[in-house]
Amino acid sequence: MPHYIWQHPQWHQGIAPPFTWQKESLRHALENVRLEQGRLLGRAELLPEATQAPAQLDALVQTALRTSEIEGEILNVASVRSSVVRHLGLEHAGFVNSKANGTPQTECLVKLLIEATSQPDQALSLDTLCQWQAALFPESPTVPEAYALTQLKIGELRSQATMQVISGRLDKPTVHFEAPPRSGLEQQVQRFIHWFNHPPGDLDSILRAGIAHLWLITLHPFDDGNGRVTRAVTDRALAQVEHNSIRFYSLSAAIMARRKEYYQQLEQAQKLGYPDSNPDTNSDTNSIDITPWLSWFLSVLIDAIQQGQHRFQRVIDKTRFWQQHAQTVLSERQIKVLNRLLDGQGEEFNEGINARKYMSLAKVSKATATRELADLLAKQCIRKLPGGGRSTRYAIASNKYS
Repeated sequence: MPHYIWQHPQWHQGIAPPFTWQKESLRHALENVRLEQGRLLGRAELLPEATQAPAQLDALVQTALRTSEIEGEILNVASVRSSVVRHLGLEHAGFVNSKANGTPQTECLVKLLIEATSQPDQALSLDTLCQWQAALFPESPTVPEAYALTQLKIGELRSQATMQVISGRLDKPTVHFEAPPRSGLEQQVQRFIHWFNHPPGDLDSILRAGIAHLWLITLHPFDDGNGRVTRAVTDRALAQVEHNSIRFYSLSAAIMARRKEYYQQLEQAQKLGYPDSNPDTNSDTNSIDITPWLSWFLSVLIDAIQQGQHRFQRVIDKTRFWQQHAQTVLSERQIKVLNRLLDGQGEEFNEGINARKYMSLAKVSKATATRELADLLAKQCIRKLPGGGRSTRYAIASNKYS
């Protein structure tokens, strides 16, 4: 008995799989997405280019970090930031520690993410997808020993082995998903690409992004990197929706905040018969109802745009802060710590920073940390939070530019 949506008898029919959805149940969410998109993009248009650039920087850093973190890979923040700054041409004071360098991994990942959205109307191709997947493994030589042991293919479609997503004990694994067989995979990917490049004229462009995400992740075309490549393709679809190559929000960051839900929704959407419903009201066996997936996708997209609005305000505040302190003499260590405070207000540093945290960030002794914090306080870059002694904490002095 067929279990996965790719086993549906109508899967190979038509220009796309037999996906259907309940338009009326998605109408309100679609309206909210467009409203939030309009607010964010409208606000961006009113701001000078000098502010747009750091907003794009912030969103791209978040996307690079979170799309990897979703897959359990933690990247170095400074390396990612350095790579983004270099690729966006933002090498000037206040953006990044001049001694920070991007790694081959962050350089290739950032290049991939920028390419995915910088020319949104450029046609997608199988070569493009393969190049993006290969970019996720830049430190590997042409025949990498580490991957040769597992026969992991880089820059080409996956091997002949059955592709499964599993968890649990090795002797009693839980199979969350099994991808379509390797035979005929290239034709299926080419079918997806043709649909992506030539979508039906009556297909809502935002829903198209959600469908593309589900369809490509279902095909699981590569041995590894499928999630990151799929999210890059989804970002391109959203850039096409907005007719804007500059990204001011990060879908990957919003997905990471709901990572457990993300995998649950994908797993459920892969199964035929989901959602469980009365057979009398779900008698159309010639289609696959993906309304639950699209509803979730729209909800996380709204989260992403709203988070982008929040980060946008943070970027504005950060720009104003550095304008205020353009003539303030600061060491590279102090600039680095201030940038981390400005980037992480309300999140990592919601309780401020103390000497111990400064020591960790700046790699200095306690005496140096205490001295440099006192200097920042005297220069009105930071303010002291309530409390004292060993518990003394500091936050950005925002009253002068808020």
